[in-house]
Amino acid sequence: MAGEPQADCLFCKIVKGEVPATVVRETGTTVAFRDINPQAPVHCLVIPKVHYPDAASLAAAEPQIAADVLREAGEVALQENGDKGFRIVFNTGAGAGQTVFHAHAHILGGRGFNWPPG
Repeated sequence: MAGEPQADCLFCKIVKGEVPATVVRETGTTVAFRDINPQAPVHCLVIPKVHYPDAASLAAAEPQIAADVLREAGEVALQENGDKGFRIVFNTGAGAGQTVFHAHAHILGGRGFNWPPG
């Protein structure tokens, strides 16, 4: 059921403490941790503690928690990258590069980024 932990979800296991992660921030509704395959000098993920497969379904079902994820993304970026600028990325669907189907924001910083991405 949407919102409920999924036994086969890597990020649900991180939330429950069953899989280790380098946590940089945690709130009542979110967990932020370093990406194990960083694509920039600063690369953290912010995930909701509730399970939804992607950002769109999270926002539709629980807009306050989606806002919490976005707010924490800004806090993590400030903590990890100061005021140097950052990028927030939500990959939604396999075609967009999503590999873990639990909503999450990528926080990227510490280098310049081109536009368009990809």
